[in-house]
Amino acid sequence: MLDHIALQCADVEASTRFYSAVLSKVGVHLLVDTDDALGFGESRPTFWIGPWRTGDGFRESHIAFAAPDRDSVLAFFHTAVAEGAEVLYEPAEWPQYHPGYYAAFVRDPDGNNVEAVFSGYTPGPA
Repeated sequence: MLDHIALQCADVEASTRFYSAVLSKVGVHLLVDTDDALGFGESRPTFWIGPWRTGDGFRESHIAFAAPDRDSVLAFFHTAVAEGAEVLYEPAEWPQYHPGYYAAFVRDPDGNNVEAVFSGYTPGPA
């Protein structure tokens, strides 16, 4: 459904370090580095960060990155904590979302709610 998402960051260097570290654990890497923005993705940039240029105040965003397996969720979480991220929710099953939903939630350097999730969902017969 989404083609890409972009966040404005108060400290682009801190956000670049954070996202480079945690996203590498779920198979996402920095692909584009321009004067105005940095693009992360697997084969093309789908997640962008850049300097805060518009708007006043802060409004929390929630971003969930797909992880290929539970171990990747754990690696994401431990890397985020090592980078100084605030823990919102440790890695756990979230059956209220759907069976097999395994995720961890942290805050990025700008205070956004960032999640790594292994869906683990296998639909039953139609």
